[in-house]
Amino acid sequence: MSMSENEAVPARLPRDAGRGHGGAEQPAPPRRRVGLLVLTLLILLLGVGAWLHWRTYAASRATQRQEEQFVPQVRTATAQRVDSPVELVLPGQTEAFDNANIFARATGYVAERRVDIGSRVKAGDLLIRIEAPDLDQQLAQAQATLGQNQAAVAQAEAMVESAKANTKLADVTKYRQTTLASQGWETKQNADNATANFSVQTAGVANAQAGVAVSVANLKAQQATVDRLVALTAFERVTAPFDGVVTARNVDRGDLLTSDSSSGTPMLSIARDTILRIAVYVPQSSAIGITDGLEAKITVPELPGQVFTGKVARTSVALQAASRSMLTEVDVPNPDGKLRPGLFVNVSFAVPRQRPGVIVPDEALVFNASGLQVATVDPGSAVHFKRVSIYRDFGTTAELRDGLDGGETLVLSVPAGLPDGSKVRTAAPPPDQPNGGAQTASR
Repeated sequence: MSMSENEAVPARLPRDAGRGHGGAEQPAPPRRRVGLLVLTLLILLLGVGAWLHWRTYAASRATQRQEEQFVPQVRTATAQRVDSPVELVLPGQTEAFDNANIFARATGYVAERRVDIGSRVKAGDLLIRIEAPDLDQQLAQAQATLGQNQAAVAQAEAMVESAKANTKLADVTKYRQTTLASQGWETKQNADNATANFSVQTAGVANAQAGVAVSVANLKAQQATVDRLVALTAFERVTAPFDGVVTARNVDRGDLLTSDSSSGTPMLSIARDTILRIAVYVPQSSAIGITDGLEAKITVPELPGQVFTGKVARTSVALQAASRSMLTEVDVPNPDGKLRPGLFVNVSFAVPRQRPGVIVPDEALVFNASGLQVATVDPGSAVHFKRVSIYRDFGTTAELRDGLDGGETLVLSVPAGLPDGSKVRTAAPPPDQPNGGAQTASR
């Protein structure tokens, strides 16, 4: 090999150059290793940050898409159109069909009392017998005076007959005296006297007839007094005015009674309980449907399981201004006496509707700035709000006056902020509540 070729070949380091003693490799400088470590950490942090940012962005986009596509799930019920009678239950009170407070009409002492509280009586039964000797004596005196008046009438009538006889005689005498005087057989003085006597006797007949009229009038007045005293003495026997039961007794044997004491305490009180009146106050919302003859069912809390029937017998027609309610009386037969006057009862009416109504659950009603509304769901599952007004409230349901026709699907417990026209998903009703949990009682 030539020299020039040797110079062209670069010089090579020995194979063991850069190694330490014994042939070991020398480590890199410290500054270079720190730079590599920092660069690696920086790249790692940038990658983690980028991944976290991407994940947050992806979650926000997913949430946004979910919010934009969210369809709330709601419970629904159907608006019921009904035309059946409205069941109306009202409190009432039983009253006796007839109730009489019996006062004394004769002054005297109680000689006999045949009844007590709870006694059953028939019309005409003797209840109390009163001894009134003063009244009896007044009657006897009046009857004696009546006899005198009758005799006075007979005497006056006899005087009339006597006066008529004297008048007839005076007429005959006047005719005779006048005839004889005209023929010269009697003086004119006697004829004039006979004529005057006839006039006097004629006036005497009129006077006697007037006396008869006076006697007859006195007789009638005395007869009226006797009749009055006879009627008062009849009150010495106090009898029952009708069939019933004695509900109060305030006198006993030997008590002194004073007549015309209607403002005082009655001797007895009698109630007729074979038929009872039940007083009920019907509110204005149902007053128009209450008519005579409408059937009613009566229940008593103390008699569970027993239902009594009656009919509306009468109403006050006009409503009371203070309570806007109408007094209604229901007559209930009570032949066995199970019902008693003064009981608190519940009266149920089947009031005919004036027009078909729409009943909705109270859960479907929404009250906001737009007024009272309900949210309906159309066949396309879109929500539409409709304004309604309530005719009457039954507690868990309400009957509407207007706004719905019946059959509409209503949203229950409408979510706050649900806009008109938004889509919803209807929840499947439970098996035991096919109407979405709504309590739509038949009314």
